[in-house]
Amino acid sequence: MIVGIDVGSTTCKYVLVDDNGNILDKAYERHNTHTAEKVLEFLIRLEEKYHLSPGKDRVYFTGSGASFIHTLVGGRFLQEVVAVSTAVEKLHPDVRFVSEIGGEDMKAVFIREIDGRRTKQVVMQNACAGGTGTFIEKTARKLGIPPEKLMYMGYKGYSIHRVSSKCGIFAEADVNTLIKAGVPVEEVMASLFDAVVYQNLTQLTKGNTPYPKVLLLGGPNLFFRGLREAWMVHLQRLWKERGVGDFSDQEMEELVVVPENSLYYASLGCVLTAMEEEGGVYQGTEKLRWWVEEGQYQQKLKEGKGGLVRSPKELESFLKKYSSSFSRVTPKKVDKIVVGCDFGSTSAKAVCLSEEGQVVYTCYTLSKGNPIEDARSIFGQIRAFMGDVQVLALGVTGYGKDLMGSVLGADVTVVETVAHATAGLHFFPDADCICDVGGVDVKILILRNGSVVDFRLNSQCSSGNGAFLQGVAERFQIPLEEVADRAFSAKAVPSFSMGCGVFLQSDIVNQQRKGWKAEEILAGLCAVLPLNVWVYAGNINNLAQVGRKFILQGGTHRNLAVVKAQVDFITSRVPDAEVYLHPFPGEAGALGVALLALEYYRRGNKSNFRGFPLLEKLNYRATTDSRTVCRWCPIHCQRTFIDVDVGYGEGREWSQVPLEKGWIRLIVGNACPKGLVEDERELAVIKERLRRVQNEFPNVAHFVKKEAFRYRKEKQGVG
Repeated sequence: MIVGIDVGSTTCKYVLVDDNGNILDKAYERHNTHTAEKVLEFLIRLEEKYHLSPGKDRVYFTGSGASFIHTLVGGRFLQEVVAVSTAVEKLHPDVRFVSEIGGEDMKAVFIREIDGRRTKQVVMQNACAGGTGTFIEKTARKLGIPPEKLMYMGYKGYSIHRVSSKCGIFAEADVNTLIKAGVPVEEVMASLFDAVVYQNLTQLTKGNTPYPKVLLLGGPNLFFRGLREAWMVHLQRLWKERGVGDFSDQEMEELVVVPENSLYYASLGCVLTAMEEEGGVYQGTEKLRWWVEEGQYQQKLKEGKGGLVRSPKELESFLKKYSSSFSRVTPKKVDKIVVGCDFGSTSAKAVCLSEEGQVVYTCYTLSKGNPIEDARSIFGQIRAFMGDVQVLALGVTGYGKDLMGSVLGADVTVVETVAHATAGLHFFPDADCICDVGGVDVKILILRNGSVVDFRLNSQCSSGNGAFLQGVAERFQIPLEEVADRAFSAKAVPSFSMGCGVFLQSDIVNQQRKGWKAEEILAGLCAVLPLNVWVYAGNINNLAQVGRKFILQGGTHRNLAVVKAQVDFITSRVPDAEVYLHPFPGEAGALGVALLALEYYRRGNKSNFRGFPLLEKLNYRATTDSRTVCRWCPIHCQRTFIDVDVGYGEGREWSQVPLEKGWIRLIVGNACPKGLVEDERELAVIKERLRRVQNEFPNVAHFVKKEAFRYRKEKQGVG
């Protein structure tokens, strides 16, 4: 018998055939970073069920995680592109282009026939998450889409929005923008399918034309209906533009094929290669067992470094100090409250204060991809617990502050840096630095005498933020509440390089190949997070100049393994540093804006909050199409018009997207203030407002410069 085993970045596959090439068994399973353990499990299964025999049967390996494992069982290694190409050539002689999309890589094979000879040109991309299956799954999880629904989500018939296809990190930022703009999740996923296909066609084809017949391989192409539809549409358009042919939809179904065994083509390539050559005689599992039980741990100690804690006593001392830092709020019903809301990129949070400033209730919801729905969930939770309570004041911060501030009737809307500074200084008025690590950004606020004198913000790279850690944990199927315990259990951790999140993803794959387990990888990522936060994102190399009293807040710091890494990093550079964990790390933004709203109320102001009933019955619609594209400059931002029925709006009957009276329009997705207006009349109003602001708040430096040069010219004239 012959076994072909494909050890991929996220899954392991095998195909077992007899002497005649008949498939006896096959399997496709996630390995959750335990690649050696999964291969051992496969071989034991085949020995017990099919009597796979050492010295008699043969085994061939391929895949990113097999380059070392194959030596332990006597198998022969075959490069995965060669394996896939071999299977395609044998099974589909009429195919001219192959695209295989995996969990963390993508491959393209051009097959040409010149003078009766078939030639192959192979291109592979495994350095970036953009265009791969893992990125699709990660985005779906972010939007709360279950796998069984994701499989059937479509592409045709939906409005497509611009999503960066060159870099997975930029694509994630674009998806966040669409979510904040209230774009329906169906359109977000259709846009993502579009970006993945576009990335494959531009990055891998290098300008060459993929001629029919086309073969689509890999799990994403097999499982995601929308991705297959996007391939059909893009190839149909491409072939028409380049004169290959003007094919009907029915013809495209024949020319673009997803075979039944598309998951196993690398394994089949191994088997087909083994049938034509000698070697790869199976030597049994003894060495592989030793590696799993002892060898890999010894190797890890040589290559990596010690865990996050050196002893149980050290862990106990740390947990005793910092686990008690979290404030456990006992929900309390009161008649009047002040509410602070933080509409973030991954979740929405709310903090309710009593008139005396006591925290009486907190709640949160994972973002549903629409800030209005997030607000309904938050205020629904508040009303369910508090009843018809009176809201004395409402404050809003976060990515969705502008949109939700208008819809809810917020009294205070502030940027996140102000909200987080207020929350930190409330508990630690003499703080020198507040470090907030959120879902998709990092904020470092440097303070002097209770005022912010400098701040660093990084929201363009996932390196060092909570969403990156969360995404890795989800990929390993580890619940967020277990990440810290699992990370603390690691006795050795791999070394990761500081920097770009994409390169970190590549590092993770490389460490998996070496046998590092999920908990060890997570511990390593926690260990490198401070470098990414302070040096890479914050560009602060000398922490001693920042001060000595550091406050850690933001939802990522609810993970005590991250806190341990932060404390060790800060104290290694500032030995006398005091490092504190905010009592409400995840809700700090909401708490800060709630405190500002409380000040607004105490100054005698009345709240503009529109009330719970209006929010529950709120009628709105979002429009993103060719009519909403901004035409003020060549960038042509793809804006979204969110129209809300509040009962008092003037309407916009003149608009290309007409708006009836009683409604207000919120425009999002614009890159500059001009994008907030639809025509010249509104633009004139904006310009007038800007002139008025400039007159009220003149640029003093410009004024001094002008006066100084005027005086000099006058003197020269006199001379």
